[in-house]
Amino acid sequence: MKKVAGKLRLDLAQFRELEAFAQFATDLDEGTRAQIERGRRIVEVLKQPQYEPMPVENQVAILYAVTNGYLDDVEPEKVASWENEFHRYLNSTRQDVLAIIKNKKVLDEAGEKLLQEAIGEYKRTV
Repeated sequence: MKKVAGKLRLDLAQFRELEAFAQFATDLDEGTRAQIERGRRIVEVLKQPQYEPMPVENQVAILYAVTNGYLDDVEPEKVASWENEFHRYLNSTRQDVLAIIKNKKVLDEAGEKLLQEAIGEYKRTV
């Protein structure tokens, strides 16, 4: 979680800063616009329904996906449904990925590669 969330904290802080700046600027470069859009997706991923705790391995998987740009092509309004379907996919089809994250408690290189494959497979089905 620390490995994935460390980048998340930085991305979210930059998003908040840029979002405040963007309110006053009319002409934003492409990089700034992309950071703001990713920040919107991060905020959507961080929203969690009350009384519905999410297993840590699922949290790691979705945080990895959003911080590494896998959700950049998903509309912010559709992030919640994408996330729910992604978790359903992992729990039914790619339990191996979740088991590695849960048992090792570290997202090592092999686990990261499996997670990337799982995200890619899921994105091709959507």
